[in-house]
Amino acid sequence: MVLKLIRRKDSPNWWIRGTIRGISVYETSGTAERDAAEIILTIRAKEVLDESIFGKKLTVTFDSAAESYLQSGGSPRFLKLLRQYFGSTPLRGLRQNDLDAAGTNLFPDVAPETRNRQCYTPFIAVWNHAVGNDWADVRQWRRPRKAKGTTRRQVSKRSGSRPVNYERAARFIAEMSPAPAMVMTVLFYTGMRPVELLTLERDDVDLEGRWLIIRSSKTGEPRGVPMHEFVVPLFNALVQRDDGNPHVFRTFKGESYTIMAGSGGQLSNGIVGARKRLATKGVDITDVSPYTARHSVSTQLVINGIHPHIKDQILGHAFTDMSRHYTAVPQAHLIEAINTLSVPQEWRRMRWWDDPLSWSRRHVKWGKG
Repeated sequence: MVLKLIRRKDSPNWWIRGTIRGISVYETSGTAERDAAEIILTIRAKEVLDESIFGKKLTVTFDSAAESYLQSGGSPRFLKLLRQYFGSTPLRGLRQNDLDAAGTNLFPDVAPETRNRQCYTPFIAVWNHAVGNDWADVRQWRRPRKAKGTTRRQVSKRSGSRPVNYERAARFIAEMSPAPAMVMTVLFYTGMRPVELLTLERDDVDLEGRWLIIRSSKTGEPRGVPMHEFVVPLFNALVQRDDGNPHVFRTFKGESYTIMAGSGGQLSNGIVGARKRLATKGVDITDVSPYTARHSVSTQLVINGIHPHIKDQILGHAFTDMSRHYTAVPQAHLIEAINTLSVPQEWRRMRWWDDPLSWSRRHVKWGKG
């Protein structure tokens, strides 16, 4: 028998039911969207098959371990965000740096003891429960500690390594020249990697379907990316260019952006310029850069309650055999998820929205005349 999707009268969601190699499954997919449920069904079937062959230690995910922990009487306190963040990540793949990243992304501006209580403690409780069930190996997890002494050590916050809220991002991007501001805007409303966006070509933009096609991502696999409805008019304007250069996003000179490993390339000037202009106004925003957008999209989708499988599909983390089938076909559930990202009014008021194509050719230093 195989796994299949079924409906229940008492639930709006699709349920997964069936047996694979003697292992029975009867559980909710967590979504009422058929396309989303099909993806989850495929991933779940592979997990059950792997479990039947290699045992649960290879296949148990953080979310399933957390569910078992709660059913055994564990405390639900502070566990919801962690379940959304780690979701279907297998326990066998989690390391100290993953736990540290969760603490930083979910609780960026709290004291070490607060991060320890709200992130590390519930995570370790779930892990120890999994160890007791022989689903994971014993591990000594390091917890965050308050710096010793009366003087607190200054911790460097590297730009791009943490999420920011969208109001803060809008305040920063409003100071950027139009061309790089457009790039940053799309990064914050697609979750794409900067290199993916800067190499995007006109033929890979499906305006009607609100869909972008990445021919070759960081993993080497093609993938599809939903675009937020907010940026559709921007794409509609920029793809009108037909001057022999296939790239959608260009510098104000009309040239393709230079891709540089380990640096921001030609976006760096726009970032530095915005920081300086804000500084003259007494505003200190130095934690916004191209990669900030990807972290912000990921974190905000978790906060918005988007299913981990859907979030991973948007960000290009979930590369399964089924992923290839969804590369060029717009997926309604992914578009619906990306549209949960809010748009501050300051972002909507940026002057270049009235004619993006014309403004993209101008090198404007706002407030400088």
